[in-house]
Amino acid sequence: MASSLLTTPSQTLAPTPAAARARGYSPGAAQVSFSSPRLPSRRALRVRASVAIEKEVPENEAPTTFLREDGSGAGSGSVRERFEGMIRRVQGEICAALEEADGSGKRFVEDVWSRPGGGGGISRVLQDGNVFEKAGVNVSVVYGVMPPDAYRAAKGAAKNGAADGHKAGPVPFFAAGISSVLHPKNPFAPTLHFNYRYFETDAPKDVPGAPRSWWFGGGTDLTPSYLIEEDVKHFHSVQKQACDKFDPSFYPRFKKWCDDYFYIKHRNERRGLGGIFFDDLNDYDQDMLLNFATECASSVIPAYIPIIERRKDTPFNEEQKAWQQVRRGRYVEFNLVYDRGTTFGLKTGGRIESILVSLPLTARWEYDHKPEEGSEEWKLLDACINPKEWL
Repeated sequence: MASSLLTTPSQTLAPTPAAARARGYSPGAAQVSFSSPRLPSRRALRVRASVAIEKEVPENEAPTTFLREDGSGAGSGSVRERFEGMIRRVQGEICAALEEADGSGKRFVEDVWSRPGGGGGISRVLQDGNVFEKAGVNVSVVYGVMPPDAYRAAKGAAKNGAADGHKAGPVPFFAAGISSVLHPKNPFAPTLHFNYRYFETDAPKDVPGAPRSWWFGGGTDLTPSYLIEEDVKHFHSVQKQACDKFDPSFYPRFKKWCDDYFYIKHRNERRGLGGIFFDDLNDYDQDMLLNFATECASSVIPAYIPIIERRKDTPFNEEQKAWQQVRRGRYVEFNLVYDRGTTFGLKTGGRIESILVSLPLTARWEYDHKPEEGSEEWKLLDACINPKEWL
């Protein structure tokens, strides 16, 4: 998904003039930048959403925990507490690994925020490094009352009906997650997305007697611009190893789910070359699923960093860079049109820069662009149209 569970405010980062000039391309293609200049007021850009959860409040530093000491939060040993500990550990480990791989000496810019209704989050962004054009790694731990539209966006259209056909009102909820998208500069180094989240909801306030529910969701997927089978097989093998520790049916099931979820209907192609994806998962023991989500999140570094190290210095030309920009256009289309995480973020009235942190700095749209059959670009597109079994 494109954003943290409840979108998080992060600093607006603008590219340097030199970097902006370097991104120019020849006429004949729509060229779009998703980097916004710094504006004088954060309040001026509040999203006009159909529903809203309380606005975030900037904080100077991250607390030890975003949970309350209420019996199910801090100090309770609950799934909530353990999941928060996991996502915050993983955020730190992944940011450190990315900074080392980037090699520029740049560090992630961090924003910490809280919500008056409960919880908060940490947004981290690295931009214009040596290797990464843009990398965002966000965590959020929030709770309170969720507007019904946000609940429907979180659960999906097929599972949001209230008991006895009544329209649900505001829903008490808890939501925690880590979400990241990593866009390298080199066209031979793939984009990576991962997101792992945990939800709890209580009965809607106007539907007494509805049961409390919980579920896990998430996944890790790879979006290359060029098909390098060694890299794709390595990536999928790490996903399978993580899945097989818990259930041998997980990898084939969640691999297909990933191929189906990241489908761009109006293009009749997938966003990338898949990975794993699952959602609304609650048909196993809760501790088992917590451990599974932990294993998957901990597998991000071994799945991705070896690929980056192999490809970050591969020579490339202007045509290959332009093709990367075309593929990033597909990435933008999926996130803005179909992604449930982006929809959920927009419906909660969060800050637009945070909701769209997953978007690359630049993308490209060429009119009626078709790669030559048999070319390296065509091979990638063919794999996006016809999903393959990589293992």
